[in-house]
Amino acid sequence: YNIDPDQVYANGYSGGGETMSLVMGMRPDLFTAYLHCASQWDGAYEPVVEARVPVYLVVGEGDEYYGSEPTRDAYTRLHALYQEAGLSEEEIAQLLVLDIKDADYFRAGGASSQHGGGNLFARDQSVMGWLFSQR
Repeated sequence: YNIDPDQVYANGYSGGGETMSLVMGMRPDLFTAYLHCASQWDGAYEPVVEARVPVYLVVGEGDEYYGSEPTRDAYTRLHALYQEAGLSEEEIAQLLVLDIKDADYFRAGGASSQHGGGNLFARDQSVMGWLFSQR
């Protein structure tokens, strides 16, 4: 296959997000950017920060399985590590996005639950546009 190694994007949703965060904690250098959806972060944060891999974290505010706190915690941990590394807020904003969707987002998309409605993220132009704009 003709794969551009500079354009390898990762996505993890629910349990797949837990697994993908473990991968990101071990080999972030393999990926251009990572989309972490409706999950919790189980991997190491430091390798992601050292590699400067852009990460977009998205979850429903009332996610029935995880809640939004694990996603907020992951953002806070990554953000703090970027600050410790000396990055400005502007630089951090280029690498790290926290997107907490409210209940209206899921209702408008026809989802009966926020966790199960995580499939909406894959059709969301702003979410996917961010992911594929990373180079």
